[in-house]
This record gives sequence, C-alpha cells and structure tokens, in this order.
Amino acid sequence: MLVRDAMSTVVLTVGPAHTLRQAARLMAARRVGAAVVLDGESEGGPGILTERDILVSVGAGQDPDQETAGSHTTTDVVFAAPSWTLEEAADAMSRGGFRHLIVLDDRGPVGVVSVRDIIRCWAPVRDRRGALVG
Repeated sequence: MLVRDAMSTVVLTVGPAHTLRQAARLMAARRVGAAVVLDGESEGGPGILTERDILVSVGAGQDPDQETAGSHTTTDVVFAAPSWTLEEAADAMSRGGFRHLIVLDDRGPVGVVSVRDIIRCWAPVRDRRGALVG
C-alpha cells in the first residue's frame, strides 16, 4: 500500500503568526495532531506544528495566546512522496522519532500521513465484540 492510499488529503494549514491557542483550537476542531505551517515570506518549504510542540510550550509555562506557531514550527522536516510505500513512511518516522509526515508533490503539500493512518491500513478494524468491521 502507498502513502497516497493512507494519507489525509484535507490538510490543516496555519500561518506562522497564528497563536498556539488558535492552532490548538483548529487542530482540536479538525481532530488532527498536526498542522502544516505555510509562510509566504519564507524561502524554505512548509513546516509542521504538532500537538507535542504545543504541549512542550504550555508545559514550559509559555502563554499560548502570545506564542506563535512560527516560533514552535519544525522546519527541518522530512517529507514523503505520495508514491512512497507505507513501509518507507513508517521507517522514516521511526528513524526520525516523529509521528507525522507532510506529503508533497510538485504542487506542494497534498496530504499528511500519520502513524495512526498507517496502523489503520495495517491492522484490521474490529468492533467492541472483536468482530471484523468492513
């Protein structure tokens, strides 16, 4: 199975000026653990802001209404291609110690694949009684 088959194609994007509280609200509303940070002023590619980044900031006593996404964005991002296998994506995540990959094609970000997406594809889904679903 390929990354394109597992990734979420509705990508939450925020700007670097969004506060951490704003980003957290958007992430919670969309039920996602990461947002792609796009900065039209930057020459680099997209960055990623994860729930862990927000947790570390709040845990350090920083004010989520003052701290910005741009200040907590990971910019040395490993990107996946839609044509990667899920094994390649899982290996990149395992080696890098992260749970989300931004998926890029020639146009830019086209999705995000998470550990949860990979597990969903690899493990059969069962109901509460243990019967296979679907």
